[in-house]
Amino acid sequence: MYRTNPFFATPATFFAPSVGDKVDKAIDQSKQFASEAQAKANELAGKADLKVQDAKEAVKHAATSPPTGADLYARFALAGALGCAITHGALTPVDVVKTRIQLEPEVYNKGMVGGFRQVIAAEGAGALLTGLGPTVVGYAIQGALKFGGYEFWKKQAIDVLGVDTARNNRQAVYLGASGIAEFFADIALCPLEATRIRLVSQPTFANGLAGGFLRILREEGPGAFYAGFGPILFKQVPYTMAKFAVYEVAVEKILAATGKSKDSLTSGQTTGLNLSAGLIAGMAAAVISQPADTLLSKINKTKGAPGQGVTSRLIQMAGQLGPSGLFTGMSARLVMIGTLTAGQFLIYGDIKKALNATGGVEIASIPK
Repeated sequence: MYRTNPFFATPATFFAPSVGDKVDKAIDQSKQFASEAQAKANELAGKADLKVQDAKEAVKHAATSPPTGADLYARFALAGALGCAITHGALTPVDVVKTRIQLEPEVYNKGMVGGFRQVIAAEGAGALLTGLGPTVVGYAIQGALKFGGYEFWKKQAIDVLGVDTARNNRQAVYLGASGIAEFFADIALCPLEATRIRLVSQPTFANGLAGGFLRILREEGPGAFYAGFGPILFKQVPYTMAKFAVYEVAVEKILAATGKSKDSLTSGQTTGLNLSAGLIAGMAAAVISQPADTLLSKINKTKGAPGQGVTSRLIQMAGQLGPSGLFTGMSARLVMIGTLTAGQFLIYGDIKKALNATGGVEIASIPK
């Protein structure tokens, strides 16, 4: 059999691949690997870009879609806390004078303006801020539970009664929801209100919220914080019921008179609506809650006699004061509560809008 002479064979079959061939092959493999890596990188970049777009859409949706459930009511509570803390804190000087008039009418008998002058002359301008700490803290907690609770219980009433029944009996829903909300709010408020009144009525009692709170706790026990719980309920529950019910009705009447819906109002018109309805509500609430407010100031001024119950103290104080005495300081309270309530509804509405907390139920506007 014929065999090719190796001497005459071609280099490709006889000799091993040259170094140049190896280099070329390595270059080709590197290019292939680079191409595959680039394709993989492009694929991963595309997926990452999709993830970024999805995240942006999720954030956008979260920012624009209204909150629900616990998130929604937490925003109502925050708006209520800020509204009450800011307004009550700003009106602390008025409250100091009002409380002094209620507690010592024989001394502070020159009206609200005269009361301001008397306090400043006797104790300096700083005395007008007595009790600022417990006022801000107490009413922030109370405002959160009151406004957030009102929205919550109003929704619960609609769910239980049904839309049609709730709409036809909406004043009862307003009164019930606000009364329940205020009851729980007062449980939190009462110790701080007792501390505030003690600081205002006895300027040398302590140097602030912590000192006053701890001294009452140490000397009189936890029960002293709730000595005024009955009066605070008699004051705050009717006040809050009138406040929300009258506000809701006032809003309805104002909108009906203008022929506009709430959603169609401009920002300025909404501000005017909240202020007007809030002022009307505040005036009504001030008159209704004034007698209990006077008794609350009296009962927190000093300790009761040994063995004397809260109810007997209240009856005794009411008898001593008489009808006219129970309305002592009414002018100062009208100014304070009217301004305070209007400011609360204004701030509450603005903060709700800023927090996108637009899910509250407005019974009158529910479609039939």
